[in-house]
Amino acid sequence: MFRRTFWFSTGVAAGVWATTKVNRKLRQLTPESLAAAAADKALETGARLKDRAVGFVLDVRDNMAQREAELGEALGIHEDPALPAPRRYPAIENHRSPSRRSGHIESSTYPQQKNPYNRNEDH
Repeated sequence: MFRRTFWFSTGVAAGVWATTKVNRKLRQLTPESLAAAAADKALETGARLKDRAVGFVLDVRDNMAQREAELGEALGIHEDPALPAPRRYPAIENHRSPSRRSGHIESSTYPQQKNPYNRNEDH
């Protein structure tokens, strides 16, 4: 009698264990669960790539500054910290910029380009 009870309870336990495992696996394979897992994996991958990209950018900036210093020494160019930084002009002129309207930039610096077609006139 004891042997039958033992094997019966062993069978019940195995059945419960198998049913639990199957139900858990079925829940993992639902579309919502798969989408959530894919989104989590994408976020992790994006964070890892961002960390690597930031490190790469910082390395490039450090090496660029070091190389500029080497070239400056080789060419005998030394930046004086008392002097202002050289002016940089935009590649494309912005006619609506506040500095343009207030007259800070001379008109001879940038040639005026005329566009015969104005798409706003059609409306």
